[in-house]
Amino acid sequence: MNLETVTFRRETPGDYAEVETLIREAFWNRYAPGCVEHYLARALRQSPDFVPELDILAEADGRIIGSILYSHARILLDSGGELPVLSFGPLAVLPACQGCGVGARLIAHTLALAREAGWRAVLIYGDPEYYSRQGFVPAETYRIGTPDNQYMGPLQAYELYPGALANAAGRLTESSAFEVDESAAQAFDLQFSPKPKEEGNAAQKRFLETLAMRKPRN
Repeated sequence: MNLETVTFRRETPGDYAEVETLIREAFWNRYAPGCVEHYLARALRQSPDFVPELDILAEADGRIIGSILYSHARILLDSGGELPVLSFGPLAVLPACQGCGVGARLIAHTLALAREAGWRAVLIYGDPEYYSRQGFVPAETYRIGTPDNQYMGPLQAYELYPGALANAAGRLTESSAFEVDESAAQAFDLQFSPKPKEEGNAAQKRFLETLAMRKPRN
């Protein structure tokens, strides 16, 4: 597969099944035995928080090899009121293409689209080791914490223009679609070919390490 000629386009309903399979392959056993991210993609598309103009696919040689979905989020400001921002996820790359920069290119492409559309900033939960290489910084930099008023290492922020988060101290609230119903996700997964589940692998241990990167927000 020629990854030098990766192209990007909007997802269409005709892509949904293929993209959900790709997401399942990308996340299977990554954070926990099995995964729910393919179900999350379905839930996000049906949510009023979904941002369809930033639902972007990466293709190479006519094949979908990556996907990123964006949704509306907001910061509940310490000073009162709310600040609308974006979040993304799941970000998925076909396992055979992982480690080749496809995810980074999807991020860069969609951040540029978000900037052109006039958005202020993007906040996500992800491994800080990876996202720091994509230009993200800890949300704590801007005094932004979790809904339960914690600073958390995986909570990362990206200003789409300088000073966009200068007065954004508060708590991030994501779409309710991220509150995944585990039983519904398991039922959804029955539509796919069975795959063995694995527990305690290196990726899952790293995920638990990042979850422990938290401290009270004073």
